[in-house]
Amino acid sequence: MAEYDVLAVFCGPDGRYGNELGVVRDGSRMPDRTDRQAFAGRLGFSETVFVDDPERGAIDIYTPTLRLPFAGHPCVGTAWLLDVPELVVPAGVVGARLDGEFSWIEARPEWAPPRTLRQYGSAAEVDALAVPAPGEWIYAWAWEDEAAGRVRARGFPGRDDGIVEDEATGAAALLLTHELGRALNVRQGRGSQLLTAPQPDGLIEVGGRVRLGRSASTRPAGTPRPAP
Repeated sequence: MAEYDVLAVFCGPDGRYGNELGVVRDGSRMPDRTDRQAFAGRLGFSETVFVDDPERGAIDIYTPTLRLPFAGHPCVGTAWLLDVPELVVPAGVVGARLDGEFSWIEARPEWAPPRTLRQYGSAAEVDALAVPAPGEWIYAWAWEDEAAGRVRARGFPGRDDGIVEDEATGAAALLLTHELGRALNVRQGRGSQLLTAPQPDGLIEVGGRVRLGRSASTRPAGTPRPAP
């Protein structure tokens, strides 16, 4: 049996919404990357994390079809769950901190997977968008209040893996913050909230609320069910 926690990351002010994240706290029980990829595909979350060393914060991140060197919402959620000062991912060392109700990470924009940042004229235009055909990863956004740094956004992964829209996307918000060069308050998906801020030395901080949804378990593929 593989046990895992389900978190909601970047929840709204009322605690609802957020992007679901699967976290396997004991990654040593499933060390093979092929098995991890298959497990992430079966869970079907936009990302699943395997914790390889909880004290060092060493983690391994997968979408249903890809292994990622870095991703925003998995790092924010896992940093909150492990309560560590940093995470170690293939891309590098991610700073982490907890500040009241928010979990924050600090990362470099060049670590983020490629995203097409597509600006629209109004939040209503973003709300009205249909899910595009599979292809490029599109982060559709518009100003809700430019002076205040408030942004309306939706994320379309463009992959053929069942995830047609991402509820909250830390890496894309990080890239948008880098491009605009200012702190942002992003409302994404149905009601998720992401906060960002540029930091010295080219780093970007991304934060949000995290809550524990549930703990669960599942059998690795090919494992027989116990006799009744």
